[in-house]
Amino acid sequence: MASFEVVEICAGAGGQALGLEKAGFEHALAVELDQNACNTLRENRPSWKVAQGDVASDDVWKPADYEGVSLLAGGVPCPPFTIAGKQLGATDERDLFAWAVELAAIVRPRALLLENVRGLSMPRFAGYRQHVLDRLASLGYVASWQLLQASDFGVPQLRPRFVLVAMRPEDAAYFAWPEHVDVTPTVGEAIVDLMASNGWEGATSWAKRAGKIAPTIVGGSKKHGGADLGPTRAKRAWAEMGVDGLGVADEAPMPGASFEVGPKLTCDMVARIQGWSDDYEWSFTGRKTTKYRQIGNAFPPPVAAAVGNSIMRAFRRVGIPQQRDAVEHDPVYRVLRETEGFVTFNQLVKAVGRPIEAPEIERRISLLSRDFNIEVNEEKALPAYRLGNFRAFVGQEDHDRHELFAKYQARIS
Repeated sequence: MASFEVVEICAGAGGQALGLEKAGFEHALAVELDQNACNTLRENRPSWKVAQGDVASDDVWKPADYEGVSLLAGGVPCPPFTIAGKQLGATDERDLFAWAVELAAIVRPRALLLENVRGLSMPRFAGYRQHVLDRLASLGYVASWQLLQASDFGVPQLRPRFVLVAMRPEDAAYFAWPEHVDVTPTVGEAIVDLMASNGWEGATSWAKRAGKIAPTIVGGSKKHGGADLGPTRAKRAWAEMGVDGLGVADEAPMPGASFEVGPKLTCDMVARIQGWSDDYEWSFTGRKTTKYRQIGNAFPPPVAAAVGNSIMRAFRRVGIPQQRDAVEHDPVYRVLRETEGFVTFNQLVKAVGRPIEAPEIERRISLLSRDFNIEVNEEKALPAYRLGNFRAFVGQEDHDRHELFAKYQARIS
């Protein structure tokens, strides 16, 4: 059988890596910034080549050395797009999404897989997404996005992830997003054995109360204290299931234990809720908070396996080929990109395809200007616009990202 190798960037502690391995991919390289996550990768897969450091640095790895690899995959940093954050996008020093797309021009993988938070699917980033699709098309790839819920793949939490898959046209014709599983366990069903592991008599009744799908597990960041189960709204949802979200426990409840809200979860329980199980065995190195961050920031292995299997089926030409039509995310961006010189208001209205007022055009231009340089000509009654450079880091030696990354590296996670 053919061997399918993957280069994984921003690999974290191995959630996506394990899922892709289950799908049949062999790791040629895993690159990760965090030393603790690298230790975990090496602990679980001593044979893998793991490179620790800034993934965008030539001192860490040489992308050209992996030209032609079957799959280039990664879970690049989420903060530039997260709904709870400032959504700085292309101007965030942690943004590596555009750089990862540009990396495809060097590595020339057979397929590209990138995942990020739901925020990237929002209208704020329509132009950013359109740029990604257009750039991949110019490199010869057919790309599509899909919002996937972890709970649809047997993982007992919501955890929406926005996933990009790009393939050569001959493979893309056979690609289909993975189908949902029939049954997903509740939190109680998933971890009742762990909750009872020290003999706590209340585990069974607690599991009934926890008979729901969990809110999204969050790993947090190095600049925000220790481990807990997320913001106030998430903690309320956990409390309704009888879980104390104000921290993570060192061990399961002991016999006779009683709680005002309910027990706290251990790292092992959180890992189970993230999709690690007997079918996806993995261990984590480091102390409690370090382990929790690794677990909470991961791409659930069953979801990664499902997407990996879909890519693998496309490589093996399983099924009936389908025509893949391009999906347009931002017609305003498209007409700006395709037009030399300034674009008039009437041209933009025509591109949108329906009557639209000036304030709406101005709002869309304002959103685009956060990720692109846009020149405005106000000599006439209605302004005209010209698209300038993409502001994201795509490998430029003089980009602000280098200075900002060096300044804040200690708190990037």
